Amino acid sequence: MNETETKTKKLTINWISIIFWGLAALMVAVLAFVLIQFLTPTQTTWTPSVQSAALEGGESQTPAELPEIETINQEETLIREANPRTIIPARDRKDVIKYTIESGDSVFGISQYFEIKPETILWANKETLNDDPHMISVGLELNIPPVDGVYYKWKEGDTLESVSNFLKVEQDDILDWTPNHLDRTNPVIEADTYVMVPGGQREIQQWVVPTIPRGAAGVNKTIAGACDTGEGGAYGTGSFAWPTNNHFISGNDYWSGHLAIDIAAMTGDAVYASDSGVVVYAGGISGGYGNMVMIDHGNGYQTVYAHLSSINTRCGASVYQGSVIGGAGSTGNSTGPHLHFEVRYFGGFINPHYVLP
Repeated sequence: MNETETKTKKLTINWISIIFWGLAALMVAVLAFVLIQFLTPTQTTWTPSVQSAALEGGESQTPAELPEIETINQEETLIREANPRTIIPARDRKDVIKYTIESGDSVFGISQYFEIKPETILWANKETLNDDPHMISVGLELNIPPVDGVYYKWKEGDTLESVSNFLKVEQDDILDWTPNHLDRTNPVIEADTYVMVPGGQREIQQWVVPTIPRGAAGVNKTIAGACDTGEGGAYGTGSFAWPTNNHFISGNDYWSGHLAIDIAAMTGDAVYASDSGVVVYAGGISGGYGNMVMIDHGNGYQTVYAHLSSINTRCGASVYQGSVIGGAGSTGNSTGPHLHFEVRYFGGFINPHYVLP
């Protein structure tokens, strides 16, 4: 190989090296450009020119003036923070529902649970309870109205005027109760249809044992087992003591349909004479009372102790305040053990809470 060929070969190699290095540099530049475009966010804005906003006819549109921002005194503002919780308002019940009696229930307790008066429950269950709260029994179904008033069963011959007068309400009270579904222009109500009468009321038929006074002359002979006590015997002190060791209510309190109080007690718990007197009745009796003791205190007062599991006294016996006369129980119409306690004065019923300490 001569000197000329050697120079030509070296020159060719140099040009090839330059071309390769140039291509490499170009590829690096392209790669760098792509990375920059990919990693850098871009935002395209368009600013309209004044000329492009020209109106037809050659008139130009001038930009609208923005209102000035008023500064608010932060000390005089009320800041309300956002509350993410949504509370659904409770809506009043409108329909009559069914409730099944359970052990330990009472008309008074059920009325408290549903926030209505106990009379409302008696009025809504005339055919079942016949106005007697002692007629409830475990498993019995009761109508529970949504509001206080009378759930009335329409009778043949009834009119809006006669029913509203009987239940002491206005006719509009019946018509305006939406669930009754009455047409105001022609309010036709078929017999045996139940109608809710909000605010209605009527007299309650009382189912109580007649008062039995001491002495042969005044004894009520219509009651089987009434005592012929004769004259004499213990007399009351005029003050009363709790007839049980417990001093709280379990079941019915005193109200117009229950002229007594139901005192909490377990079966067999001692029952004491609330005041001294003569026993004028001791034994089982109808009317839901079960085993009952009645004491005449000789001063116009009588006390009654019902639903007893046992009786520890006898007819005509003199008893003294604090004497054990029986054991608490659940005889008669009762859904659980307790003491039914009545206080009467010259034949009338008074609230025992008024005389108990």
